[in-house]
This record gives sequence, structure tokens and C-alpha cells, in this order.
Amino acid sequence: MQTIIPQHVMETETGKEADRILRSCVHCGFCTATCPTYQLLGDELDGPRGRIYQIKEMLEGAPVSEKTLGHLDRCLSCRGCESTCPSGVEYGHLLDIGREVAEERVKRPMRTRLMRNMLASVVPNRDSFSLLLKTAGLFRPLLPSRFKDVLPTISTPALDWPEIRHARRVLLIEGCVQPVIAADIDRAAAHVLDRLSISTHRVGVAQCCGALEHHLNKSEAALNRMRANIDSWWPLLEQGVEAIVSTASACSLELKEYGYLLRFDTLYAEKAKSIAALSRDISEVVAAEDLTLLQSTREERVAFHPSCTLQHGQKLTGVVEDILTQVGFDLMPVKDAHICCGAAGTYALTQPEISLELREMKLAALQTLNPQLIASANIGCLKHLDAGSGVPVVHWIELLAGLHANSSQTKPQ
Repeated sequence: MQTIIPQHVMETETGKEADRILRSCVHCGFCTATCPTYQLLGDELDGPRGRIYQIKEMLEGAPVSEKTLGHLDRCLSCRGCESTCPSGVEYGHLLDIGREVAEERVKRPMRTRLMRNMLASVVPNRDSFSLLLKTAGLFRPLLPSRFKDVLPTISTPALDWPEIRHARRVLLIEGCVQPVIAADIDRAAAHVLDRLSISTHRVGVAQCCGALEHHLNKSEAALNRMRANIDSWWPLLEQGVEAIVSTASACSLELKEYGYLLRFDTLYAEKAKSIAALSRDISEVVAAEDLTLLQSTREERVAFHPSCTLQHGQKLTGVVEDILTQVGFDLMPVKDAHICCGAAGTYALTQPEISLELREMKLAALQTLNPQLIASANIGCLKHLDAGSGVPVVHWIELLAGLHANSSQTKPQ
């Protein structure tokens, strides 16, 4: 794709990067076939190709309106288009640039700004998020249905953390939201790794990876959080941990992006590159080990939803499915498994209508063959699907740890 970006924009790192990505696009349109919003809305401007053109025009000096920002906001950042693009267009990185440019030129309505600022300041902070849920729970009957539907409850863990007793060690990043609303997922992962003779270190506090602020266009806050994380994690890397692991695929993807996002930071660029190189999704760690140590005696029917950050962002399609099959679960085929479930971080709050429509489509596909369980690889997808599902929705690592062994065909009421 040819571009005519003004010189003053091309002199910036952002302008150079956007121009590089734009020029890789051949405008073929293959991406529209796997774009959830294009499939739902049928509007070229709500598909990857249309959004790329809008970003191109913005950078070339065309006026920007609230309508432009709306088209960019409606993108789920699922990166399904990247999986089908024959030219390798880095759409996700271009979208980040486009959203930032649009938000600089168009002022959002006050109500929208307040919501986005609240999400960016509260959700990444474990204590603030927990307090918010407790407060919201008191007023749940009075809340609008759009908020009731996505409001999770605080969980109580059933598992303890295993002791550090193996020579092989990894650093397990607990994240911000997950320890509050699904406390057993990381503990389950630690027990599974312990059975594989791998011990897990924790830094002692839940830490946001920076993804939420990043995708809400709070770029400097996100980068500062990443720098603080690197400072916190670096001593353990120097002590010999072999990988930095997350059980939330969205966090795993963000960790792998540290090198790219901090590439211009002279103080942190090299360390960020090392963090990215050592980062692993929990599925990658488990898949590389002897799965006979995890054989299950159960034969539950499981429908697996591969989160977008797992299959499109990290390109780990089929990894979890192979693990579950090898250890003994009866994995159900799922139609259109490549399509987003509509969770997409804070999307369920910022774009509730599209989010719920995508969830209904996804749940219909997942429940076609009457599974006993639905599993996913990301906390956002898990809670989003569980709110509307007729069967329990769990993290796949919990199945390997033996949790949910006595689940029934339908969820308890």
C-alpha cells in the first residue's frame, strides 16, 4: 500500500513504524473473513482493511471524527486478521498507533473518559479491584443489566501453594484480576508444574502486566508498569529461573511484547528483550514435558475455546487441545473456533452489545455437542463465557490439577 505521510510525521518513530506496517498491506481483503465485527456489522469500516485505510488517512492529514474513533474502538484487538493475512501485516501494532493518534485529535465524551480512566486506575490494582467488587456486590440488585452480566464475584482458593523443592524453577506471574476472581488457577498451575518437577516462584504481590492500560491508550502508564515489573522480576532471573510464566494468555502475550514496546527505552530495552524471550504461556511449558505424568482417569467431554491471545496473538493454535487429548479428556470439535468470544479485556463494558452477541454465538458453538465442561486459556474469556453458559467454564490447567472433577452436566443455580 502506498502512503503519503507528511515529513514531520515520518520524522517520528511512530510515523516510521506506521508507514512500515501500512506498506506491507496489499489490500487483498482476506482479513475480513475472520473479523468478528465485520461479520456482525457488515461495514467495511468495521473490518481490518477499512480500519487500516482510516489510520492511513489520519496519518496523511485527513480530519478525524468521533465516528473514526468509534470504528477503531469497535475492534476487539483479537488479531484474527493477522492469522489470515498472507502479507504478515502487524495489524495489532498499527491499531495501537491509530487509536493513540485518533484519541489525541478527538475528545471523548465525559462519561466515556470517566469510565476508561476508572478502568485503567482500578482494575490493574488488586486491592482497588477487590474493593470495587465488594462494593458493587452490595448494590448488585440495583445495577443495570449490562453491568450485572459482567460483574464477577471474589473467589476463595481451595488449593495451597506447593513448596519450592525442585532444581528447575520458573517465575509465575499472578496478574491483577485473576487472583481476586479465580484464585485457584495459578495455584493449579503450580501443582501441575510441581508434578512435572518444576517449582514456581512468586514475587509476593499480584502485578498487572500492563495490558489493560496499554489497550486503553494509557501508554505511559503501561510502560511505567512494565519498567517496574522488570525491576521486580530481574533478581529472580539472575538467580536462574528458566522462564516467566503466565496462566492468562493475554498476559503471556503482553509479556512477549515487552521487547517491542520498550525498544526505544535506552535504560530498559535490553532487559525488556530478555523478559520477552523468557516469557512463556503455561501451555508451552506443560506441552514440553512428559505428559504421562499428568494422565487423567476421567473422560469428561470438554469443549475448548482457544482465546484470541493464545491462537492469534501467540500463534499457539492446537497446543492446549493436544495436551487435553493426550492426558485423557474427550475433546469436542467446535465450529468457528477462530472467532473471538467477545470478552477482549474491557470490551464487554465499553462495547456491551457487540460483546454479548459474540458471546451468544460462541456459546452456541461450544455447547453444540453437549460438553460437560467448557475450558479456556484466559481469565477474561472464562468469566465472560461463564456468565452466560449452561455448563461450567474453567481454565484448562484446572482440569490437569484435578479440580472440577465432580462437575455435572449443568451449572449449579
